[in-house]
Amino acid sequence: MSHVLVNVAWPYANGPRHIGHVAGFGVPSDVYARYERMKGNDVLMVSGTDEHGTPILVEAEKEGLSAQELANRYNRVIAKDLCDLGLSYDLFTRTTTGNHEHVVQEMFKQCLKNGYIYKGTQQVAISPSTGRTLPDRYIEGECPICHAEGARGDQCDACGNELDPDELINPVSKINGETPRFEQTEHFFLDLPALAEANKAWLETRKGWRTNVINFSLGLFKEVKPRAITRDIDWGIPVPVKDWIDNPNKKLYVWFDAVIGYLSASIEWARRQGDPEKWREWWNDPSCPAYYFMGKDNITFHSQIWPSEMLAYNGQGSKGGETGPMGPLNMPEQVVASEFMTMEGKKFSSSRGIVIYVKDILARYPVDAVRYYISVAGPESSDSDFTWAEFVRHNNEELASSWGNLVNRVANLINKNFGEIPALDEDSMTDEDRGLLEETAAAFDVVGSSIETHHQKHALAEAMRVVGDINKYISATEPWKIKDDPARLGTVLHVAAQAVSDANHLLAPFLPHSAQKVWEALGGTGTFSPLPELREVEDLDKPGFKYPIITGDYKLGVNVHPWKSEPIEVGASVPKPKPIFAKIPTEAVEEELARFDEALAARRAAEAERLAAEKAKLAAEQAK
Repeated sequence: MSHVLVNVAWPYANGPRHIGHVAGFGVPSDVYARYERMKGNDVLMVSGTDEHGTPILVEAEKEGLSAQELANRYNRVIAKDLCDLGLSYDLFTRTTTGNHEHVVQEMFKQCLKNGYIYKGTQQVAISPSTGRTLPDRYIEGECPICHAEGARGDQCDACGNELDPDELINPVSKINGETPRFEQTEHFFLDLPALAEANKAWLETRKGWRTNVINFSLGLFKEVKPRAITRDIDWGIPVPVKDWIDNPNKKLYVWFDAVIGYLSASIEWARRQGDPEKWREWWNDPSCPAYYFMGKDNITFHSQIWPSEMLAYNGQGSKGGETGPMGPLNMPEQVVASEFMTMEGKKFSSSRGIVIYVKDILARYPVDAVRYYISVAGPESSDSDFTWAEFVRHNNEELASSWGNLVNRVANLINKNFGEIPALDEDSMTDEDRGLLEETAAAFDVVGSSIETHHQKHALAEAMRVVGDINKYISATEPWKIKDDPARLGTVLHVAAQAVSDANHLLAPFLPHSAQKVWEALGGTGTFSPLPELREVEDLDKPGFKYPIITGDYKLGVNVHPWKSEPIEVGASVPKPKPIFAKIPTEAVEEELARFDEALAARRAAEAERLAAEKAKLAAEQAK
């Protein structure tokens, strides 16, 4: 058994997550983790809500809440949504825990000690109306390099170059449209140039990365500049340096602390297991691979910033240094970044009302229908488009008609003719019977290889191809016509049931909720595909601070079935089946489009009203 670390991007806690988010970081990571557990590996899958930074403050101010109150609200909303989606985290936590603060400060102090963090000054953007620092991503303007419009203060998506907000041409605040002023303030910087050679050398050893990810990552090293890791803000983790630690207006930059969350969550998980050092099995053992799942807009932070932080902590940059007490920390095995998913041809945007929230789609449609569509049509290696018409078509033609109908046909024939899984009569077996069982058994290597190499679309297509061949077998053998040969009928239905069971194993990482139902439909007992649970806990270091975590119990041979063909149990009672997948009425497409148009109009009207009010307030203040 090997240890496998699955690190999942941290959703930002300033609002609920939408389908575009979970198509990038959520479902793909869960499919991979479930597969690795079925393979017998010891998986640690961690994440949590990212809760620091100016955007939280901005949203909290709009609603008349404190930053912590807003983070508390959306931490609960996001945790419930991801749990309902079936994402099998060992621990989904948050960045406002005492444990996370401690780990982040330890990382900072060791990087500082090794010489990779230094003090300097930087031009920062300030809101003239509030006096508050504006986050880089909330400033837009013309890119000084490629001159594309809409470049952000941290990066231009058009050319991929990292930027500073004061470099933008005609910068404006996305919050209220005002032109920011820039002031020189003192900050701590991560010395990326001193880490660039080691970082790039590591990247050049990476094998099997998606082409877009590795090319973009290597492109980051054409020109490397130090990066400020503190901000003039009163919401975040205190800077653990004399004269800074108690300064209420200087905090660590949210992206410096958020990526450390993978490590801090692993440590929190170990502490909650009653074995505080157990996390080291995934972080200090160089043979343990770590896979990071996210959308492509986070590649920079996972192939440059986080690796640089680990190299700095390990003392492996050009300045040398000592490894801290938590190290040596393993570098990522692979950064598995997906492209963007759009919605009906438009870019997802909560602020613009172009959105399908996870909680809304799960309230109206089966969770595995959502997971299936994300898996079969998601932005794995190129941008993809969510359309309601395709969502309904994939559900109706593939899940309901092909897979669900197959399970029901086989279970119904067995229930009607035997009431239990019939025995296999070797003497009545044909080449067709043997060929099908050989095919389904061989599919584990084919499908598994595709999941291992992060080609999940191909894996799912192969699994569904097997489903199609089982359907062809049923049509060719016509068991409903076998009247006078019970041995042959039993053999056909046994072969069909075994093949369906194999297909269910192949589909289980993608469809964990329905996999349990298929298992039970063929006489299986106990848990086949474990699901995560929400659990209310108290902070390990801050008494009285309570929050929900996602966790679960996933043990091979106990509630996780192996990634191989398991012989079905002859004599297991097969009840009269109930439909596992239902067709979605085609009228739902027009209903959803109308619902979207109505919600979009309402959101745009509300946003226009808000901006008008802010402009009026700004004008009044300027008049004074």
